[in-house]
Formats: sequence, structure tokens, C-alpha cells
Amino acid sequence: MKKTLSIIALSVIAFGTVSCKKENKETAATETAVAPADSSAVTTPAPMGDSAATAPVSEQTAAANPASKQPLTTIALSESNFDFGKIKKGDKVQHVYEVTNTGSNPLVISEVKPGCGCTVPDFTKEPIMPGKKGKITLHFDSTNFDGNVSKFADVFANVEKMPIKLTFTANIQP
Repeated sequence: MKKTLSIIALSVIAFGTVSCKKENKETAATETAVAPADSSAVTTPAPMGDSAATAPVSEQTAAANPASKQPLTTIALSESNFDFGKIKKGDKVQHVYEVTNTGSNPLVISEVKPGCGCTVPDFTKEPIMPGKKGKITLHFDSTNFDGNVSKFADVFANVEKMPIKLTFTANIQP
């Protein structure tokens, strides 16, 4: 009985591993098709006998791909770091970071990824035209923290240097 269960378990694991590898190769091939729009993407020839046409795509590059389909532009932040100062434990606070499109193409913010679940982002979803402003708001719940904390969120957009890191600090009082 144990032997049968072991064989079944190993079969499921092996099948899952093969399926994941195939899916990763298909995903990498699809992502490489849009890579020329992203000047940071690098492809390398596959060794002889390997069916994959490119090197594996990193998680950061994969996350950035929605924005990489857009022409690149430049961005200016009103600030990249904010200090809430002293706040009471359990307070829910927020801060708005203002972004300005300083380039000549529309700015598209594709994703804002917070560093932890205590921070929730909200951001301008529609393209920000050249010379116009957009907003990224970070909402922070201090319920599970004491003392000095420092948090961040990564912003993915159609700009050359990604991700853009927004940070904030707070001193949480009981």
C-alpha cells in the first residue's frame, strides 16, 4: 500500500515538473516576442539540442512586460520617500505620491507592487499624457506593528529604469 502511494505521489510530482517546464518555455517564447520594445531585455542563443530558443526570463522582466509594450518615456516624482512621523498603533494612513510625465510619450503605470500585505496601492490607471500628472497612493495599516517601520512599493511603468521604488517610514506608538 505504501509503495503504491509512493509511486502515485512521484508520478504526480514528475508530471507537474514536466508541465511547468513546458509552460515556462512557452511563456519565455511569448515574452521574447515582445522583448525588442524593451531595451533591457537580453536574449542568448540556446545551446545545441535545447528546444528553448532563449534564456529564462526573470520574474522582474516578466512583471515589467505589460509596460514594455508601450514606447518609453521619462517620469519625475514629487518625492520618493515620505515620513508619517508618529502614528498611533492601529491607525490606517495614506500618502499620495505625485508623478509627472516628463517625456514625449504617454506614461503607463502597469503595476504597483507593495513590499507586504500591510500596504495597499492605488494609482492612475489611464495613460498620463506628456506634461500631465498622475498619482500613486499607498495606504498603510499599522495594526500589526510597533516602533519604527520602513515600507516600500515598486512601481512598474514604461520607463527605462524599473522598478521605481517608493518608500515611507513611520514611528508607531502604542
